[in-house]
Amino acid sequence: MTGDPGALRELVRAELSAPASEAARELAAELQRRHDPATLAVLFYGSCLRKETAEGVLDFYVIVDSYRRAYASRWLAWINAALPPNVFFVEREAATGPLRCKYAVVSARDFRQAAAGRTLRTSIWARFCQPARAVYTRDPEALESVVDAAAQSVRTAVGTLLPLLPARDGQLDFDGERFWQRALRETYAAEMRPERLETVRAVYASAPERFDRAAELALEQLARDGALAMTRHDDRCRVSWSPEQHRRARLTWRLRRPAAKLVYALQLLKSATTFGDWVPYVLWKLERHTGTRLVASPRQRRHPFIYGWPLLFRALWRREFR
Repeated sequence: MTGDPGALRELVRAELSAPASEAARELAAELQRRHDPATLAVLFYGSCLRKETAEGVLDFYVIVDSYRRAYASRWLAWINAALPPNVFFVEREAATGPLRCKYAVVSARDFRQAAAGRTLRTSIWARFCQPARAVYTRDPEALESVVDAAAQSVRTAVGTLLPLLPARDGQLDFDGERFWQRALRETYAAEMRPERLETVRAVYASAPERFDRAAELALEQLARDGALAMTRHDDRCRVSWSPEQHRRARLTWRLRRPAAKLVYALQLLKSATTFGDWVPYVLWKLERHTGTRLVASPRQRRHPFIYGWPLLFRALWRREFR
């Protein structure tokens, strides 16, 4: 198999090292301070990165070397280790107006494990197979660790989800748009995220050449490791598996997806204890992704676990959560 084995790492290193917006840098500095001296890296990803905007809520991951060193609270350190990541919300005033972000805290070890697909949740490899920025890294070693995990995330996404596409006699011609749209739909569904089809299409359309190139480089690595076979015909990739490889890959995802949903549901319950005033955020997110507007009363915001169930049932009844 030809190809540069380091090409995928170089692609994601260039993305991670690219400059971030001023808003992202301001928020990243705040997040770094919150969890120093444990902070190894602050990574910016998601829709605000794609759209190059500070409106809405920016998304970050904070990578730490130790949960215990990252918190003054032993309880927060314990629940982060038991069910990573912990998720928080931050709002601060800036010269241009309020800045808001949602961020997750995860250890470097858990980040690597998740990127390699060794955990039930899909969230880390599903996010970091997409472009991201390393707004802060402690040192060159921290940057290389993040680069390794991001490259592995692309490989995990391709190796896990490509077999879900229809194949004839164990073969298919790789189509980047078809693959990435299916991959995004599958990972959103595994996290019970109410993303519309237009949103899925927009993610791929934001950088189609990048997504196609990243997937092809991941295919080359998987072929070198014997996970599949790959040939090129007229600048197109043809991928094939043995019947056993193909069957096993499809069965693994079929079993993994409901387990991922269960873990994600537990994660949502846990996040309610760390996030802060999360009810308005959830309702805003629901409206942004589905067009459905639900308004919480003051009592529902103060006591969501007691009085918030009618909102949840209304959303479920309307089939907004899939």
